[in-house]
Amino acid sequence: MQNFDQFQSPFSWRYGSQAMRTIWSETYKRRLWRRVWVGLAKAQSRYGLVTSSQIAELEAHAADIDIEKAQEIEQSLRHDLMAELRTYASQCPIAGGILHLGATSMDIEDNADALRIRDSLNLLKDKLADLLSVLVDKIERYAAVPAMAFTHLQPAEPTTLGYRYAFYAQDLADTYERFNDALRNIKGKGFKGAVGTSASYAELIGVEHLDEFETALSEELGIRFFDVATQTYPRIQDYRVLSLLAELAAVLHKMAFDFRILQMPLIGELSEPFGSRQVGSSAMPFKRNPIEAEKIDSLARLVASYPGVAWGDAALSGLERTLDDSANRRVILPEAFLACDELLQSMKKLIEGQSVDETAIQRTAQAYAPFAATERVLMALGKKGADRQEAHERLRDLAMIAWNAVREGKPNPLRQLIQSDDFFASRLSSDAIESLFDVDTYIGAAEKRARIVAARIRSLFR
Repeated sequence: MQNFDQFQSPFSWRYGSQAMRTIWSETYKRRLWRRVWVGLAKAQSRYGLVTSSQIAELEAHAADIDIEKAQEIEQSLRHDLMAELRTYASQCPIAGGILHLGATSMDIEDNADALRIRDSLNLLKDKLADLLSVLVDKIERYAAVPAMAFTHLQPAEPTTLGYRYAFYAQDLADTYERFNDALRNIKGKGFKGAVGTSASYAELIGVEHLDEFETALSEELGIRFFDVATQTYPRIQDYRVLSLLAELAAVLHKMAFDFRILQMPLIGELSEPFGSRQVGSSAMPFKRNPIEAEKIDSLARLVASYPGVAWGDAALSGLERTLDDSANRRVILPEAFLACDELLQSMKKLIEGQSVDETAIQRTAQAYAPFAATERVLMALGKKGADRQEAHERLRDLAMIAWNAVREGKPNPLRQLIQSDDFFASRLSSDAIESLFDVDTYIGAAEKRARIVAARIRSLFR
C-alpha cells in the first residue's frame, strides 16, 4: 500500500525533514481542508445555518482521513477536493449536507495552502536560526585568523577566515529578517466565492454581515485574509515566497561553492566531513569529493528556477482565474520548501563537521600574501616622496620574478628582492621593509567587523 503520509515527489523520499514532508503530505493537506470546512460551518452557525450538533459531528470526524476512499471517488469525479468533500460528508450523516455551503473549491484550497506555506516558512526560519548559531561560533573562533583572500579566483590580499564566514552569515541574517516579514504578510484568500465578490455568502447571510463573517473566519483559522481576491488569492504571493526561498538558496549556493574551491587539494584549507568508510569515486579510490557542498549547489539551482514558474502563474492568469497554475503549484510549492529544508540541514551538517586546516591556510599565505605587501611598500614610499609611478613599475617587475619562483615551488623571495634593490633600500630601511611584510597585520578592520556581525546575529535570538 502506498504511504500517503509523505509528499510523493521524485526526491522527497530522500530529501527534507519528516516535519516538512508531513506539512506537504496528502494527509496533512486534507486535514487542513477539513479544518477550513469546520471553520466555515462554525462561522455560518452564527447565522442559523448550522447547528451545534452538526459542528460537533464535523469536529469528531475531522481527523478521519480516508485517502483510498477519496481517490476511488476521484476516479469518476476527476476533482480531488470534491472527492474529499464527499468522503467527509459520508462520515457525517447529520452534518454532511451543510459542508461547503456557499463555497468554491479555492475558498478551501487557497486558505489551506496559505496555512501550509506559513507552517513551512516557520519551519525553515527555525532551521535558519540554527544554522546562523553554528556560523556565529565559526566567526568568533576564526575572527582573527589570517587567510588569503582571492579575487577573480587569484590570490589577492589577506582577510580573516572569520570575516569570510561573517560575509555569509550577514546575508543569511538579512534573509532571516525577511522571513519574519514574509510570515507577517502571508494571507489567505478568505471566503469570497467563485469570482471573489462573496455573492454566494451574501445570499446566505446578507451582504451587511460579510465583513464580520470573514473576521470570524480569520480569527478561527488564525490567518489574515486579502481584502480583494478573484477565484484565488493573488498569485503574486507565491512569487514573493518562492523568491525569498531562491534568495536563501543563492546565499547557500555561494557558501557551498566557495567551500568546494577551498577543499581542492591544491588549496586544502577547508574540508567537509568524510566518513571513515565513505567512497568518493567508483573508479578513483583516493577521491574525497565534496558531496554535501555539491548537493547543496545542485538543489539550490533547482530552487532558483521556481520563481520563474510562479511569475507565470501571477502574470498569466487571465481575468478572474484560469487553471493553468494548478498543476505546477502542486509541484513547485512543496518541492521548493522540501529542497530548502534539505539545503539548511545539509549546510548545518557541513559547517558543524567542517575541518579547518590552519597549516594549509598558513602555507597559502606564505606563498601569496607577500605580494599584498607591495601595496604597503607603495604607501610607505609615497610618504617618503618617491615617484608613485616609478615605484609601481619597479614593484611590478620584482613581483613577476617572485611569482615565477612561487610557480616553481620555491619560497616567495619578494621581500628579499625589495630589500636588495637600491631604489627601495635608499628610501626604506631593511627593518622597515621587514615590518611592511608582516602581512598578518594587514587585515584592516576584518576582525572587528566580523565580531560586529556575530554580535548582531546573537542579538536576533535574545
